[in-house]
Amino acid sequence: MRFSSLVLTAAVIIGGVLAGRSAAAQAAQNGAAPVVVGSLAAAPPAPPARLRPLFGGLSVAQATQLLGAARLNDVARSFASRAEASAFFARKGFEYLAENQPDTAVYRFNLAWLLNPQNADAYHGLAVLASASPATADAALTLLSQALVLAPADASILADLGTAYLNRYALSKKKKDLSAAAGFLQRALTAGPNSAAAWQGTARVRYYQEDYAAAWEAVRKVQALNMTSLDFGFLTELMAKQPDPLGIFK
Repeated sequence: MRFSSLVLTAAVIIGGVLAGRSAAAQAAQNGAAPVVVGSLAAAPPAPPARLRPLFGGLSVAQATQLLGAARLNDVARSFASRAEASAFFARKGFEYLAENQPDTAVYRFNLAWLLNPQNADAYHGLAVLASASPATADAALTLLSQALVLAPADASILADLGTAYLNRYALSKKKKDLSAAAGFLQRALTAGPNSAAAWQGTARVRYYQEDYAAAWEAVRKVQALNMTSLDFGFLTELMAKQPDPLGIFK
């Protein structure tokens, strides 16, 4: 399984089960109380490197040393090549995402990257996780950009980049973010005209541009392609600006 949009992913992992959740939230979930010093609560320790994207920013050599070259070789030996092993662990990462197991997903994507740093899906999967937290939104953009370098015509990556810039525009209100979003989403539709995620993003772009008729046209595309990709929160906002011309959504 591979996620096709950050909107879909947010629906799956937001709610305290994302890799980018705060350390304090993790401690609370595990039943650990924060250490209090005077009137200030000390943050619990950061998660181990293996549970942070790209092992917390390590180089391939550093991450290999951390994991252990012998252990990595044992993992790779079960496959015809390291590239095949990397593809397998990337697929498992997306499966664990779907099962609301973000920590396990991070580790699988990290393994995929370590086995083959040219695997775009490894960066893409880590970006999906990072995108769910505002604190790591910029990291998600960086990871998606790295994925795009490796797979420049991948409609899913392009759509997610557009969505990520849209999410940042919602906070920044900077025109350059909206322009970047529109550009990546158009490229996504050129690469994959039937990308429901790209059409959903395009609907949001038109909404922000106050072209509500065009936004509804994009919504129709999403309806026809994949109803589960519809962002009903967005539809509520759009209906407040212009009722559904066909009267389907009320």
